[in-house]
Amino acid sequence: MKKVKYFLSISFIFFLLTPSYAQDWPNLKRYQEENAALEILNPNEHRIVFMGNSITEGWLNIRPEFFENKPYVNRGISGQTTPQMLLRFRQDVINLTPSAVVILAGINDIAENTGPSTIEMIVNNIVSMAELAKANNIKVILCSILPAYDFPWKTGLEPAGKVVKLNAQLKAYATQNSVIYVDYFTPMVNTSNGLKKELGSDGIHPNVSGYLIMEPLVEEGISKALIQN
Repeated sequence: MKKVKYFLSISFIFFLLTPSYAQDWPNLKRYQEENAALEILNPNEHRIVFMGNSITEGWLNIRPEFFENKPYVNRGISGQTTPQMLLRFRQDVINLTPSAVVILAGINDIAENTGPSTIEMIVNNIVSMAELAKANNIKVILCSILPAYDFPWKTGLEPAGKVVKLNAQLKAYATQNSVIYVDYFTPMVNTSNGLKKELGSDGIHPNVSGYLIMEPLVEEGISKALIQN
C-alpha cells in the first residue's frame, strides 16, 4: 500500500511539472472553442459574463434554466484561484465584449489551492480584474464569497473568519469605487459563519436551494449595473 501511495504521489507531481500543465496554468484552452462560437448580439442585448470557480461552473450544471434564453455566459472553472482567473480575464471576459461581468472569486485562494495567499493578495487580484473590466467599459458586479466553515478537501484552515475579512474589504472597495456589490453571504450564513446546511451538502458548494437564493440577488445587481452612468 505504501508503494502504491508513493507511486501516485510521484505521478501527480510529474503531471504538475509536465509542459502541458505548466504552459496552461490558467486553463486558457478550456473555453477557447466556446468563445469563438459565441454569436454577435443584437444592439439591444447585453451580454453578461459570469467569472468564477466551481460555484460559478456548478451553477450552470445544477441550475441550467437560470442561463437559458439569456445572454448569460458562464466562465467558471472548478478549483481556480484569483491569479488564474486574472490571467484568463482578457480572453474569457474582455474579448467577449460583455456589458457587465459578475465576479465571484477568492474561496479557493483561502483554501490554498495554488499555494498560500493573504487577504491582500486575493483582494489585489480581484481589484485588478475589476479595473481591467472598467478600463474596457464593462460594468462590474462584485460578489461576496459564500460562507465557509471548513474545506472538506483540506481541513483545518479555519476559513470562516478569513471569508468575513475578505468580504469586508471587497464591499469597501465596491463602495469607494461605485461598483455594484452583491451580498450572498448574509442570507446564506449560519451561526458558525459557515454555509447553512440546507443550502449545500459539503459546506462550500450551493445546492438548488442555495442557487435559488443567489439568483434574484445577482439579477438585481446586474440590473443596477446596466443603468449606471
